[in-house]
Amino acid sequence: MRTHPIGAASVKVTELGFGSASISGLYEPVDEDTAAATVAAAWDAGVRYFDTAPHYGLGLAERRLGAALRDKPRDAYTLSTKVGRLLVPYAAGEGPGDDLANGFAVPATHRRVWDFSADGVRRSLEQSLERLGLDHIDIVCLHDPDDHGEQALREAYPALERLRDQGIVRAIGAGMNQAGMLTRFVTETDVDLVLCAGRYTLLEQTGLRKLLPAAAERGKRVVIGGVFNSGLLADPGRPDATYDYTAVPDAIRARALRMGTVTEAYGVPLRAAALRFPFGHPAVASVLTGARSAAEVQDAAAMLRLEIPDGLWDGLRAEGLLPGEVPVPAAGGTEEPCV
Repeated sequence: MRTHPIGAASVKVTELGFGSASISGLYEPVDEDTAAATVAAAWDAGVRYFDTAPHYGLGLAERRLGAALRDKPRDAYTLSTKVGRLLVPYAAGEGPGDDLANGFAVPATHRRVWDFSADGVRRSLEQSLERLGLDHIDIVCLHDPDDHGEQALREAYPALERLRDQGIVRAIGAGMNQAGMLTRFVTETDVDLVLCAGRYTLLEQTGLRKLLPAAAERGKRVVIGGVFNSGLLADPGRPDATYDYTAVPDAIRARALRMGTVTEAYGVPLRAAALRFPFGHPAVASVLTGARSAAEVQDAAAMLRLEIPDGLWDGLRAEGLLPGEVPVPAAGGTEEPCV
């Protein structure tokens, strides 16, 4: 599977990255064996870029990902995690019971505390290393600093920069569900990458206004998360499909269904077009997809390899479903995965 370098340390990410939120019980429980089999399937499909965060399942994603990768050569894969939320244990009988209010079907053993101070960054990284069972992390991103932007820029970012200078982490960045503040990180700091979730997809391209051009101009890479807009573009016909982690507005579902009609006319599932679309922009290095089973991750790898004819993008434009100024990938698919 093709890889792209990130930052001066030449950290490499595969074009398909594995997002670990789903294996930590996002929306519904996932057992230990299924989680391990899902990570193993990603490895077998050629994925060598794995992303996680303390937020996912209250640390469960980090623990499961660390365990699943423990027997793999450490220099054979790239791992990213995030800082900004510290996990603080509840006292006995204090917690709400489960973490479903935050989207995860796990026991609420801890509460999340926002902390974008320099000390908070260091403490979060130390805790992540312990949960992962690793001695270093390749990429560390500030996680969702939407309501803490100034502190993240003044305190958390400089702390990450020092950790990079010391060689404790190899690349640094920020991950958010918006493009505006990520553009500030690209233009006002020396991040190596940004992770933009849901804002540069086949369905929505707000990231193209400023973020992606700024990243290309400054030689920064962009990882696209939420490439299916939290599930809608994977299967817009599913009654329980979600958009931005909530119920799908009727107009948006109708647009996604029309897109599917066009792509199917070219013999291409909508999810395959959604996976390939971001690579039309030269700043994009990888797309992250979450999977809760081996079958789901195998499907994502197969869809990314599928050949996409040029006419498909023209067909979407002709139907008014894709703006003419949006760059699209060249015809074809990715290289065969390394196994």
